[in-house]
Amino acid sequence: MFQNFGQGNCYLQSVQPIERIRQAIGVGSTFVNNGALRFSTESPMPETTVELIQTGPEEAELIRNLYQYYAYESSDWEQEDVEADGRFYIHDEHLARYWSDPQWSANLLLVDGYIAGFLLIEGSELPGIDALELADLFILKRYRRKGIGRAIASQVLCSGERNWLVRFYDQDEVSQAFWRTVLDNLPRPVQSIELDDEPQLVNYLITRASLH
Repeated sequence: MFQNFGQGNCYLQSVQPIERIRQAIGVGSTFVNNGALRFSTESPMPETTVELIQTGPEEAELIRNLYQYYAYESSDWEQEDVEADGRFYIHDEHLARYWSDPQWSANLLLVDGYIAGFLLIEGSELPGIDALELADLFILKRYRRKGIGRAIASQVLCSGERNWLVRFYDQDEVSQAFWRTVLDNLPRPVQSIELDDEPQLVNYLITRASLH
């Protein structure tokens, strides 16, 4: 369960070596190797260390700042404009739930000790859906096309005893290609489902048990 990750206990400084950044935020326990996922990437680098660490409320500003990059990249097909202060709108009450709701979490992605993105997890509140939702996975451009996103998503969706929900916009061709590659290779049952709350979203339910 993701609420068992180590909680952060102080603010991060920017661009720190791996040991300092892990000490600053607190070493979380993720999926393998006490919080570190090592794998060969598709770049010339032979090995990359990826860490996914659950943040505490002290890191809310860090997640807020990173979310601006995510909002910018999705602003074309979401038809979002910036506010008067030049930033994209963030719903403060929604953001706060990542540190107040036990089923929600905001997780920082580190690659070789440097901030590389985030993963937001929410407990689904849709009727009849008992699952955790992998709400947002964002990776900075420098760390893309190395297999990092697929490795993180696959590890998360195969972890724990819970069902998982994945949703993405049908207009987002990049997300479509990414998620279909991930879901096609999962060793767990994957079911396409229809939900009425947002018709423009494509929805997949990942379960542990066989689907009937």
